[in-house]
Amino acid sequence: MRGDLPRLRHLPSREGGENLRRDVLTGTYFSLGDVACAEGALAAGCRFFAGYPITPATEIAEHMSRRLPEVGGVYLQMEDELASMAAVIGASYAGVKSMTATSGPGFSLMQENIGLAAMTETPCVVVDVMRAGPSTGQPTKTSQQDVMQAKWGSHGDYEVIALSPSSVQEMFDLTVEAFNLSEVYRCPVFVMTDEIVGHLMERLAIPKPEEIHLVDRKKPTIPPSQYLPFRAGEDLVPEMAIFGEGYRFYATGLTHDETGHPQTDSPEEHARLVQRLCDKIRKNANRIAKVERVFLDDADICIIGYGSVARSALSAVVEGREKGIKIGLLRLVTLWPFPDQVVEEVAAQVDKILVPEMNYGQMVREVERCAGRRKVESLPKLGDALHTPQEILAHALS
Repeated sequence: MRGDLPRLRHLPSREGGENLRRDVLTGTYFSLGDVACAEGALAAGCRFFAGYPITPATEIAEHMSRRLPEVGGVYLQMEDELASMAAVIGASYAGVKSMTATSGPGFSLMQENIGLAAMTETPCVVVDVMRAGPSTGQPTKTSQQDVMQAKWGSHGDYEVIALSPSSVQEMFDLTVEAFNLSEVYRCPVFVMTDEIVGHLMERLAIPKPEEIHLVDRKKPTIPPSQYLPFRAGEDLVPEMAIFGEGYRFYATGLTHDETGHPQTDSPEEHARLVQRLCDKIRKNANRIAKVERVFLDDADICIIGYGSVARSALSAVVEGREKGIKIGLLRLVTLWPFPDQVVEEVAAQVDKILVPEMNYGQMVREVERCAGRRKVESLPKLGDALHTPQEILAHALS
């Protein structure tokens, strides 16, 4: 056991030798999901964390409070989640990859500044380790009740990216991916995990630094006198200058033009800005959205799941196949943007779709939207218990 890293147990390596780098702890571990998320953030280059403790995400903050000083980063415990999100935006504009972690009640408090991050096109990562709600709900119980809030939580038209890990390894991998996506598209990216995955202990393999693909935001290539902070090229994503590097510019939550200055009386400027904020994600949806297909080539029944529920769904599919049932799994790795095209293709080839979720039926509505007239059934579950494979298989066959 590494005494300085609770919940991250180092497993023996055949290669031998001690990893001397503190930002990327290359090796094989027995790790808590929340800790794997924190290590993924550090490996992605995160050097600023602002947050407020909340079950079941506190372990992320706790781990970052220990590790960030080791790599020259900054950890701040803020007075609340609203302030945490504000600090994350400020740190990102100062040129530092930044994140926070929370759960449902804190996620609600962050929404005002998540909208500000979308409007100011601030790269940042927000981890939501979901628990049962609404309100304070059941702090120690699992759920998937925040997935629609990730999409629609703040007011106005904007687009976000949300990823859904199903394992401890993916808590690391998808956190790295979340930082990359935030840097590419200049938007908040959510890691929407749940208490089960966050508190799961599993094997974690951290690659060598050179094997981890990292992306940094585009910086201006023109002199400060010619820089327009919100002028975008064909990719619809503006270059991002860093405060303190000689570029002076204005960033505001008000409708603004390419210079960053408010244009609150211009319908044309508002339409142009909001359409670009949405289109930079929508027009790249097929590139962003990721899914995992299991036994779908000849399937008559498809289970669509995400997060910890997808683990039970996979066991149900394997059990069904052993019994000669043509059943497959479509696992949503990306929740937003929703993989419309993939779901449409799957719906066209199967007779029935079952969507198990630990909520009262949320993502099933997106599936219904894409499935046309294909039969879609919801399998909601509220409370502490995860769907069992037998429960999922029985409903799939009913």
